[in-house]
Amino acid sequence: MNVIPMSAPLGVEVHDVDLKALSDNSWLAIQKLFLGHHVVVFPNQSLTPSEQLNFGLRWGNLLRHPYFGLPEYPDLIELKNAGKSKDVNQHWHSDMTFQSKPPKLTMLYALETPDIGGDTAFANQVLAYQELSHGIKSVIDQLSAEHTGAGLAALSGADARHAPTATHPVVRTHDETLDKALFVCRAFTQKFTNWTRNESLGLLETLFDHSTRPEFQARHRWHPGDLVMWDNRAVLHYAVHDHGDAPRLIHRLQVEGPIPV
Repeated sequence: MNVIPMSAPLGVEVHDVDLKALSDNSWLAIQKLFLGHHVVVFPNQSLTPSEQLNFGLRWGNLLRHPYFGLPEYPDLIELKNAGKSKDVNQHWHSDMTFQSKPPKLTMLYALETPDIGGDTAFANQVLAYQELSHGIKSVIDQLSAEHTGAGLAALSGADARHAPTATHPVVRTHDETLDKALFVCRAFTQKFTNWTRNESLGLLETLFDHSTRPEFQARHRWHPGDLVMWDNRAVLHYAVHDHGDAPRLIHRLQVEGPIPV
């Protein structure tokens, strides 16, 4: 395998590997890269939906999305360009934090990509936590926050009143690396536990803005055949919709993670 860093804050590209025919030693090497760099890109893959699902299963149980899924492959979501006004991923977020066990990783496989634009940006939340002052750490280390999927339910046409909700620590400890990371996002985090929404907004906005500072970020420009996976326990991401009506077709899956602690 030929490993090339994406940026200083996070991410690597892994070339000259076929994900359909991984040896156990190669998989262990990839797992080490994943835990160390949070985002791993595999260019030039050729995968069927079943082969992508099989690779996902090497990482754990697949987590089905409550609102989206392909009829023939319900564990896969089709991300297709339907125009900027209908894109539900134009915000910084960690996937499905409204679940009691949010995904530990998300995996995207590109079938069709625009010639220009359509990048995915990532922000390292371990670095984000490390760069906070001791004073604010002493406050947020003790806090939990409430997350809801109501907004996503409404966008999908489902009844937002029955959307899933969950409460998670504001700072989570990674179950494998033991790193501490910020674990809030503007998309799903509503307020701190036992705080009102108005009381929470000021500190939440401070954390939202801090968590996506440019020096924490990396960005991936998509090509057909790219498989990209990232660690939702340590990373926020943002789907940049700057490609107009140009086709962009990607298959997504999630792998179930632990209860955040």
